[in-house]
Amino acid sequence: KGGDAVSVVFVKMYIDAIHSGMIADMGMERWTTLCVLASFMNEKGECYPSQDVIAHRLGVSRATANARIQRLCKYRWNGKPIVEKKRVRGEGGKWANVVYRITDACPLTIFKPETMSR
Repeated sequence: KGGDAVSVVFVKMYIDAIHSGMIADMGMERWTTLCVLASFMNEKGECYPSQDVIAHRLGVSRATANARIQRLCKYRWNGKPIVEKKRVRGEGGKWANVVYRITDACPLTIFKPETMSR
């Protein structure tokens, strides 16, 4: 309203994910987990959501979200991972957080932010 500029980011899915059989192979649980995770990715494919946030977006418990993420990270399409997980150490050498990276094998990418008028 009133021509206010809004920053909008889009996640793009390549239709080959459907026609190649990838979605059928990975199943609904991994696909929905991937979609939620991909909604947090930056231009490099890196995602930094907490497991609590992922759980909330999926509508499941934190333990269930963790299990889903583990299964997604183990999944391979044509022998390649679609999501990689890396634990990052913070100050003092303690594990700080987890960075997920959506790989090139994944059929989802992110559009750069665009400005739209509403």
